[in-house]
Amino acid sequence: MIRDSIRGRAWKFGSNVSTDSIAPGRLISLRANPKEYAKHVLEDARPEFAGNVQKDDFIVADRNFGCGSSREIAPLIIKEAGVGAVLSKTFGRIFYRNAINNGMLLIECDTDRIDEGDELLVDVAGRVIRKLGDPDFAMEFRLSEKEIKIISEGGLLNYIEKHNSLDI
Repeated sequence: MIRDSIRGRAWKFGSNVSTDSIAPGRLISLRANPKEYAKHVLEDARPEFAGNVQKDDFIVADRNFGCGSSREIAPLIIKEAGVGAVLSKTFGRIFYRNAINNGMLLIECDTDRIDEGDELLVDVAGRVIRKLGDPDFAMEFRLSEKEIKIISEGGLLNYIEKHNSLDI
């Protein structure tokens, strides 16, 4: 379920964070248990992340977040870890679709002005990102109404079940 606004702190990542880094392949046997797998999310990229991320915190990447294999579990365990949204200049195409279809909020935006630990407020309804403590920081972003509807229902399958339709 998507809320009108999400508040959390920024966790910075670089470019080309692959789905293999998000969901370590050596633990792929955990894919049937996303809650357990989430305890290891991004541990190859930042070992401290999974144990310290708080509900509604944000992953803030440079570009091409989620590149690589089409590991559908990757956005699921990010969501299960409590991440409020992933912000990146660009996303791997398959990762993007998998994330939206599984109800994970992704925002394409310029992440250069967001620093590690910044407290952010993502106003989903107004489609703007604010940095708490910096009244001059307001970054608009685009998100289609179709994406909002799918994410609001918790994913594409939930949307189809609720509305008995693919008509979005």
